[in-house]
Amino acid sequence: MGRPLGSADDLRRAALAVLAANDLGGWTKPAPRLYPHQWSWDSAFIAIGLANVDLDRALRELETLFEAQWADGRVPHIVFNPQAGDYFPGPDWWASTRTSAAAPRDMATSGLIQPPVHAIALQRIQRLASQRRAEAIEARVKALYPRMVAWHRYLASARDPVGSGLLLIYHPWESGTDNSPRWDSALSRVTVGELPAYQRHDLKHVEDPSERPTHSEYDRYLWLVELLKQAGYDDPAIQRSHPFQIRDVLMSAIFAAASRALAEVGEWLERDAAEIQELTGFARRFGAGVQRAVDAELRLALDWDDRAGQAVRVETCAGLAPLLVPDLPSDLLATMVERLRGDGFAGAAGLAQRIVPSTVPGSPGFHARSYWRGPAWPMANWLFWWALRQHGQRSAAADLRTENLSLLERPTSRFAEYFEPYTAEPLGSLEQSWTAAVALDWLAAGDEV
Repeated sequence: MGRPLGSADDLRRAALAVLAANDLGGWTKPAPRLYPHQWSWDSAFIAIGLANVDLDRALRELETLFEAQWADGRVPHIVFNPQAGDYFPGPDWWASTRTSAAAPRDMATSGLIQPPVHAIALQRIQRLASQRRAEAIEARVKALYPRMVAWHRYLASARDPVGSGLLLIYHPWESGTDNSPRWDSALSRVTVGELPAYQRHDLKHVEDPSERPTHSEYDRYLWLVELLKQAGYDDPAIQRSHPFQIRDVLMSAIFAAASRALAEVGEWLERDAAEIQELTGFARRFGAGVQRAVDAELRLALDWDDRAGQAVRVETCAGLAPLLVPDLPSDLLATMVERLRGDGFAGAAGLAQRIVPSTVPGSPGFHARSYWRGPAWPMANWLFWWALRQHGQRSAAADLRTENLSLLERPTSRFAEYFEPYTAEPLGSLEQSWTAAVALDWLAAGDEV
């Protein structure tokens, strides 16, 4: 049992201590042991939290990540730490440098991507730097901005070549919601070929294996990586034959929001009008794609399985993705807010805190302890809180913030990666950096929503 975090100051000090302990200089590892490398969207959330206390360090988090950007603009989901030692799957398994001319020559990375939260973090840093007249930070924002534009151009072109308004992912890990029931049907059609023997790293750091993906899921994850390597991580080659191709509504909604944020940074930088229009065009295109994906019966946005040619009718928090879309029509906004607060999500009976679980309780695929199949993730709740604020939904945002902070103030919470939704038991890794980061951001917001 930890000691109670009796005040906002106590929680803030504890969150800062987690981030300091995981700080490796220019970047932050997501957790003390389970995740020893730099993960893409973790660093975006970490930068958002750090911006409230140290703009220089927050911006460095993003700069370090983008040093590993590929020549085609993609930002890899893992940048490997050469000092980390044993980890699986490590850089040799990914073989990015050997298989793709676009991969960096001097840094080991994966070949996958993760949701593009980065521009939201950059905008936060830029706004705070402007308020504080931090000219050195502003100059670095200006230097990083073109790399972010290249990242967004890669996503809009390579991951949506047909202009659907939804981004393609090639692997569950790209979604950030690794073992979500969203992927069960598509994964069931993946026939695993011959894999080298391997030993999982993740199971060494949890007491209960049910908190992590199954061995069958992991075999499929690794086989998909093998196929991506065979295609040289080349998007056109992958799209011709890869068995897992899903148009991800949550990633697409994040991209729409991030493109709007990046356009606003561009306006502040007085960039070329055509470039700003391009970014706002991305926001409109992908916002429209997410809105078209809303299922009238479920009142949720649904992913589209390109290989099966059908929507993925699974009820998870990703279905609330329209909340992230800028300029959402008022009727759809009302529907999504009602859905978030209702009995499928934050209003479900028996929850320890009225926050958003990763999968609708009682729905097929729900598992209260298993990673993205049911547990509540503070960073996912932060995304929806941020979206509610953007839309002026003050009451719903305030409630979500209060309930999440109440969870993190529990003496047992220890900034866990995710939480059992009925008991608030901390699960996965403890002292998770992005959990500490979103706590800092909620605290910095105060009662103003």
